[in-house]
Amino acid sequence: MTDSLTAEIPVAAASTPRHVAIIMDGNNRWAKLRRLAGVAGHKAGVNAVRAAVETCARQGVEVLTLFAFSSENWRRPKDEVSALMRLFLIALEREVKKLHRNNIRLRMIGDRSAFSENLREHMARAEALTENNTRMTLVIAANYGGHWDITQATRSLAEDVRKGLLQPGDITEDHMQQRMCIGDLPMPDLLIRTAGEQRISNFLLWHLAYTEFYFSEVYWPDFDEQEMLTALKAYGGRKRRFGQTDDQLEKLAANGSKA
Repeated sequence: MTDSLTAEIPVAAASTPRHVAIIMDGNNRWAKLRRLAGVAGHKAGVNAVRAAVETCARQGVEVLTLFAFSSENWRRPKDEVSALMRLFLIALEREVKKLHRNNIRLRMIGDRSAFSENLREHMARAEALTENNTRMTLVIAANYGGHWDITQATRSLAEDVRKGLLQPGDITEDHMQQRMCIGDLPMPDLLIRTAGEQRISNFLLWHLAYTEFYFSEVYWPDFDEQEMLTALKAYGGRKRRFGQTDDQLEKLAANGSKA
């Protein structure tokens, strides 16, 4: 870890983002348009997840983080939540071996305490099976909220202060970063949200400080390979300044080309 978070910020955007995060929105609306139960949209959304994983892996994305179930989603109707939990378990059982065969590591982030013991065991086994894979990291955020992530990181630091391992005045942004759920991974370069919504819904609040946003009108079950490629292409055309001027970026690019 470097001395400051800003030291890790790249001076220009690569054509392909290292880390893509997605808020997968629109499953219920997709189903409603077809006069189907909401869970049908979530089932159809699994195919979109598969397409996103495959496309990002082929394009050289290092990390793909998917917002599968937020801490606020527990407020949904009980039958829908139960169906989502069953679908989550089925997807784990069916997809993990495929991920492993394709050298993709799976990580789960969020508060697991609310899940059933059976689901927690499946999550742990899936992570253990794929932990040494290196092609791409797939992060699934389940019962996750950005407020929760920041709070648990703060509690961890406070415990170190209580034990005398750390002084309050010595706490830096890097200390916080290290205690976040994906503190060891690159910050997201690109956030995609589907279904026409333009908000981040308590997702990766700490991590999105310099992230490029891409909003798609397409409902998540219809967000196929071509839609993903379109989003990646749009990212490739962005100019990421990170607080710098265009002149500074041009000089840095010129110096880099001479190296």
